Amino acid sequence: LSASLCLPVQRLMPAERQRMSRKVGLSANSSQFTLEGEPFHILGGSVHYFRVPRAYWRDRLLKMKACGINTLTTYVPWSLHQPERGVFNFHTQLDLEAYLNLAAELGLWVILRPGPYISSELDLGGLPSWLLRDAGMRLRTTYPGFTEAVNTFFDKLIPKVFPLQFRKGGPIIAVQVENEYGSFAKDEGYMHFIKEALQSRGISELLLTSHLHNKLKSGGVDGVGSLVSAAKLLFSACQPNSPAIVIDYWTGWYDAWGDLHHVLPPEDMVSTVREILRRGMSVNLYMFHGGSSFGFMSGALTDPSYKALIPSYDYDAPLTEAGEYTPKYHLLRDLLSRYNRRESFPDMPALRYKESYEAAIMYQHLSLWDALSFTEEPFKSSKPVNMENLPVNNGNGQSYGYTLYETTITSGGILRSGDHVRDRALVILAVETHKRNKSNQTLQGRRTLSLLVENCGRVHQGRDLDKQRKGLVGDILLNTIPLRDFTIYSLDMKPSFIDRCAPWKTLSETASFPGFFMGRLFVYGYPSDTFVKLPGWEKGVVFINGLNLGRYWSIGPQQTLYLPGPFLNSGINQCKVYVIICPRRQICTNVLLEKQMLHSSWTAPINKTR
Repeated sequence: LSASLCLPVQRLMPAERQRMSRKVGLSANSSQFTLEGEPFHILGGSVHYFRVPRAYWRDRLLKMKACGINTLTTYVPWSLHQPERGVFNFHTQLDLEAYLNLAAELGLWVILRPGPYISSELDLGGLPSWLLRDAGMRLRTTYPGFTEAVNTFFDKLIPKVFPLQFRKGGPIIAVQVENEYGSFAKDEGYMHFIKEALQSRGISELLLTSHLHNKLKSGGVDGVGSLVSAAKLLFSACQPNSPAIVIDYWTGWYDAWGDLHHVLPPEDMVSTVREILRRGMSVNLYMFHGGSSFGFMSGALTDPSYKALIPSYDYDAPLTEAGEYTPKYHLLRDLLSRYNRRESFPDMPALRYKESYEAAIMYQHLSLWDALSFTEEPFKSSKPVNMENLPVNNGNGQSYGYTLYETTITSGGILRSGDHVRDRALVILAVETHKRNKSNQTLQGRRTLSLLVENCGRVHQGRDLDKQRKGLVGDILLNTIPLRDFTIYSLDMKPSFIDRCAPWKTLSETASFPGFFMGRLFVYGYPSDTFVKLPGWEKGVVFINGLNLGRYWSIGPQQTLYLPGPFLNSGINQCKVYVIICPRRQICTNVLLEKQMLHSSWTAPINKTR
């Protein structure tokens, strides 16, 4: 390690924080950051509260602090906090105030990234799907329908974080304005609107923008510092006489279904961080701990073709999805301990015990057709209606899950969908899977035609966010004639729907697909973390005690679903599996729960230096 790397870093203990004047805050008015006038290097790490079980927040942040990180960065997902117009959720897992107060208690500063668009590989980049009910919606612009919705959300969000700003005695030292708008840049007035929306509600700490290194000019806003989100690290001076920071140094990468698992070798990551520090720059590691995109949070890619993202957000980060230490963690801790010799780091918290449990045997079954009576009243429509515009969810449309379209055909022929199936459909005649890129199916005879359409995730970035409506988004043709007169069922897979489904039938060899399967998992003593593995199952969703762990799909790369101990009860636990299609002649009945690391069950990895 070169001598020039051993630069002093301002790290304040909780007692010292209380004695600070709290008048100036974080400043970028010189060649380096200052906090209350003293030189300050941001050594940041991203951990998202909505991707980590609340019971593990403290564990993950303590592990981050023990690595030498002094600043926590987190996004705020609008879609989760406002699932319906006029309905807000800032409780339990989404208690942002509690998360920020915990960071302060542990001696971490915070860079808050409230969006409203955040990307973060979330469905629609964290924007709520009910925005798309407006046929003229122009997301991330000053379109009135969008700005009004943003103002309503910020009216609820900002008062919660206002007292947690640095100059109010809290941990928030900076707030990011939107996210990587330089890659979108459809409206010159938009960033000014977001800046004003924050400041007019009392945000007075340093405002920042974040961009890919080649998009700084198109995404900036007057009076707001621009930071680099480094795909390829930009060491040259982007803004002369301003402090340099890489706001998102990617420690790994995310994965899509059907791809290989992405990894970044530990030595590559740490050598880059070493060079950043050697040059006197600040850095934020994205991610320090990725966690899980439980349920249907995951987004999708469209370039070069549509691919849905997996529920694991392991990200090949220094801490694994389950909070385990990795070689990256140990190398990074060693580097930062040498870099900051003024202070000894806290001891590394002990790892949590993991357990392998007896297999959950599926012994009951409920067909999709039997479950339809527990959905909201079916909707009749002459033409197909997309998910977002269905009259369900208190007039907010359907956000996630599946939609069943039924109609009657009176002749045989070829079924053509064009690109109107979003994203996959099960054609229930001959029970053949119909993909977006396979637009023709041959049909024979007169019968009821059912199309079970799965929303696999809206794209999380790009200039086509406005086009992310799901379900059937246009006509389906039989030969050249559009199908008409649909009965449409919304299957959003909310816990309330899953819990209502009954009565269950004893599982037999003639159980039909798609359908629901239920078994029991016995936990003796205090529940521990484990991983759900579904050998022989093809595609579907796993629920434990009513909680949606996420999708599974045999094509990989993800081969297990993380099941945190806090999601389990001592004694009997319900395990429900929704199966779209099972290719084997013999019905699968076993769901395995093993303690092996997620990394050991990836399909073959591919090195991808970012």
